[in-house]
Amino acid sequence: MSVETQVHKARSYCEDKGARFTLLREKVYGLLLEREGAIGAYELLDKLKETENTAKPATVYRTLDFLLEFGLIHRIESSNAFVACHHFGCSHPVQFLICDQCGDVVEIQSAGLQQTLDKQANEHGFKVKSQTIEAHGVCKSCQ
Repeated sequence: MSVETQVHKARSYCEDKGARFTLLREKVYGLLLEREGAIGAYELLDKLKETENTAKPATVYRTLDFLLEFGLIHRIESSNAFVACHHFGCSHPVQFLICDQCGDVVEIQSAGLQQTLDKQANEHGFKVKSQTIEAHGVCKSCQ
């Protein structure tokens, strides 16, 4: 799916939820979609300044918060970076394969893993609110 198509889909999704998908949010989301791997907020700010010279860190962080809230992006906890989500609008557990050499990030779905976690959490009387699993290693291209 092209970046333009994905941005259009995100805009429609936000509007259906009663939220504005502003031009700035569109630009930040587009930059994340164009990126192969995860990107940090300050690197994202530098890219954004190429077209929005008045962009400030607070602007980027507010935009990232919005995109996170609506499930359009994910935060890579281990590197404090962000990656676009291509199948937003559904509640899903998040697992990532992260290449430590090239920085590529692949989002995967492992239903069995979620079921195992939920079962073990229930056995301990624990309620899981969110779950992110990050597996670091070397991708096929870098091996």
